[in-house]
Amino acid sequence: MIGSLRGTLLETQQSGEVLIEVGGIGYRVLVNPAVINMLPQIDETVFMYMHHHIREGAQQLYGFTSIDERQCFELLLDAHGVGPSLGMAILAVLPPKELRRAVAADDIDALCMVAGVGKKTAQRLLLEMKSRLEEPHESNVSSGDSGTINEPGALADVRAALSGMGFVSDEIRVALKDLDESDSSALLRKALQRLAAR
Repeated sequence: MIGSLRGTLLETQQSGEVLIEVGGIGYRVLVNPAVINMLPQIDETVFMYMHHHIREGAQQLYGFTSIDERQCFELLLDAHGVGPSLGMAILAVLPPKELRRAVAADDIDALCMVAGVGKKTAQRLLLEMKSRLEEPHESNVSSGDSGTINEPGALADVRAALSGMGFVSDEIRVALKDLDESDSSALLRKALQRLAAR
């Protein structure tokens, strides 16, 4: 089994496939399209963690920029009805940190932002992933707080608010990407500023 590759980046495609040469052999690797922009220039050295997926009559390498992302992908594959394509689609919309938050908060709407995931599938996934994904270890809980992390609820509230304003799931995902804010109103304000700047 191939667990990682370090080699020369020969080719990238916006569809999400890259070609990495290691010891004179070129490996075709599928990655999330967003990862393409994070890779080094062609002919430079690249390192990626791999999931070597083997099924009857076919083998495919899936590449990840962190061990955490690969582990989340493999946990998703263990869930009923989740294949590699859906696993990659979920991580494209919900990177590991956001996926853990969604699972911890039972945020069905977050999973429904993934193409091909309806409410029933999202409910089943949340139930299955609850026992597999550890909650994020975060230290940004203020003293005097009850000890709970408020971001998942805030994200769900703001996602619902933006949806109610007519924004589509792709716009909402971009607006909320990497925003860390426990206060719903502050989070909504930042998201709207991003959307207005587009």
